[in-house]
Amino acid sequence: MRENYTTVGDSASAEILIQKSRFIGHAARAETEQQAIEFIDSIKLRHRTATHNCSAYLIGEHDSIQKANDDGEPSGTAGFPMLEVLKKKGLKDTVLVVTRYYGGIKLGGGGLIRAYGKAASEALAASGIVERKLHHLMKTSIDYTWLGKLENEIRQSAFPLDHLDYTDGVDLYIYVPVEKEQEFTNWINELTNGQAKISIEDSEFLEFKLL
Repeated sequence: MRENYTTVGDSASAEILIQKSRFIGHAARAETEQQAIEFIDSIKLRHRTATHNCSAYLIGEHDSIQKANDDGEPSGTAGFPMLEVLKKKGLKDTVLVVTRYYGGIKLGGGGLIRAYGKAASEALAASGIVERKLHHLMKTSIDYTWLGKLENEIRQSAFPLDHLDYTDGVDLYIYVPVEKEQEFTNWINELTNGQAKISIEDSEFLEFKLL
């Protein structure tokens, strides 16, 4: 399983006007090709009177699934530049659609490439870019006598505290990046003189917005 990667945040759209043509970029996350196709179809349905609905997507840890569709624009002037935007930004599991309403002025090959690339970039900016980091949810079991000190240290650390369970002792559930598992374990043992019991309860991705 991959540990860290970047993708889009929320689904979003952005519109630009170039030589009287409207270009509306749409971006969304798609973890399977079927999800990408469904998103593309939904945009086509919403903008069924548009001149073109061009698309591109990258899916998989090693970009094993990548497609670009010019939807009637000259070959290589729409879907491919959109795909290149995804690659240059290093995004994974992302689908783009750029809708064009033709305004009566031809842009030429170079103009189309720039227009579709810009519309794609604007859609991604509207969506926001996030980094997804794989974390272990670490259960740290301690005696009540350690709670004040340990909870205070954890809340001041870079490790997010998810919740606490009070039983015969106290169980603290803390998110720890997978690559820092040993560092975390050593730190907890040092704080508690080795009195804590530490185990991995689950693994999941946490998302962090990138500027």
